[in-house]
Amino acid sequence: MEARPVIPATDTARVDLLLISQMVETGARVLDIGCGDGALLRILTETRNVDARGVEISQTGVNQCVARGLSVVQGDADTDLANYPDGAFDYAILSQTIQATHRPRHVLEQLLRIGRHAIVSFPNFGHWRIRGQLVFGGRMPLTENLPVPWYETPNIHFCTIKDFIALCNELGASVERSVALNAYGKPMAFSAPLFMQNLIGAQAVFLLSRGES
Repeated sequence: MEARPVIPATDTARVDLLLISQMVETGARVLDIGCGDGALLRILTETRNVDARGVEISQTGVNQCVARGLSVVQGDADTDLANYPDGAFDYAILSQTIQATHRPRHVLEQLLRIGRHAIVSFPNFGHWRIRGQLVFGGRMPLTENLPVPWYETPNIHFCTIKDFIALCNELGASVERSVALNAYGKPMAFSAPLFMQNLIGAQAVFLLSRGES
C-alpha cells in the first residue's frame, strides 16, 4: 500500500486539500482549476512530486501563485477548459469551486475529458445544519463551509452529495472513491449509507474517472 504524504502538524491547509493530495499518484500530471493562492499545488509539489499546473480566474490569485514559483495562468473554468486537449493530465482537480461555476455540468464534462481522473470537492448543501436553518430559521444558512451571506456569496449552484452523484450518473462517470467530511473535518466511515453521508457530511471529495465507452 502506498504511504500517505506526511503533512506537518502546523500546516493550516484545508482538510479537503490534504485528502485530495492523498488521492493523487506520485509524479502525476495535475491541473488544478480554480487554484486560488496555490495551497493545493504547493502540497502536491512538496508531497507528491507532481508536474503541477493551475488555472485561476482572479489576477490576485495568479500573482500569489507565481510568487510561490507555481505555474499558473489566468482563466475561467466555464469557458477556458475547452482549450486543453483530451487526456492532457492524469488528474484534473476542482476544489470547492464547482458550485461557483455557471455551468457545473459542462465543467465536470471538461474535467473528465482532459483528465484521466477528476477530483472534485464541494460543500454539501444537504447537511443537517443547513436544513435546520432553512426549516426553522427561514433564512439562507451560514456555516463554516458557507460563511458568506447570500447577497455576497460567489456560490450560484448549491448541490448535495446525492445531487452530485446523480450528475455523475448522468455523465456516465465512475466514482472510484468518495469521502464525506463531517463538520469537524473528519472523514465519515466508508460504510456509512448515502443518506447519512448526505445528512451529516459538511463537505465531500470525489475521485472520478470516465466510464467505459
